[in-house]
Amino acid sequence: MSPRTLAGAALAGLAVAAVAAPAHAVPDRAATPKITADGVGKVKLGKRHSVLRAQGLVGPIRPGCELAANTRSAKLKPPLKGQVNYTLSSPRKVSDITITGGAKARGVGIGATIPQIKAKFPKAKVDHSTESVFGITLVRIPPDGGGRIKFAVDGNTHKTTIIGVTIIAFCE
Repeated sequence: MSPRTLAGAALAGLAVAAVAAPAHAVPDRAATPKITADGVGKVKLGKRHSVLRAQGLVGPIRPGCELAANTRSAKLKPPLKGQVNYTLSSPRKVSDITITGGAKARGVGIGATIPQIKAKFPKAKVDHSTESVFGITLVRIPPDGGGRIKFAVDGNTHKTTIIGVTIIAFCE
């Protein structure tokens, strides 16, 4: 074989190897957004609604909780599920974030149990005071434990249904 034919065969072999590589070698989707004390993925506390909207991270601004005057919120866009609540004055900035899917905090997401939360956040504080009114147990992560994150764990299923950064806003 001539050197040129040999090089062509080698390149063809590499092309076949690349196509035959296992699917896990090449990521087929973006990583799950992370929940931190600063926000969720690219949605951060203190960011203006106009910036988040321009980046395609949230939907249009809309009225927030009807029990409080002048509140505003917006739905998170996929892959995130949930909403952001904004400050009461203009410019509207993110005051808290409610996650109902699409993100995880230290690998803990919707559907996690209290033992799973405590395994990843050893300083977690469990609060049963909301069980009789809302049917949920709150698990609060203190600032020195990875913090300003709260998990709402359903009293019946014992699984996380909501994750909040910095709070879980109740509007009932």
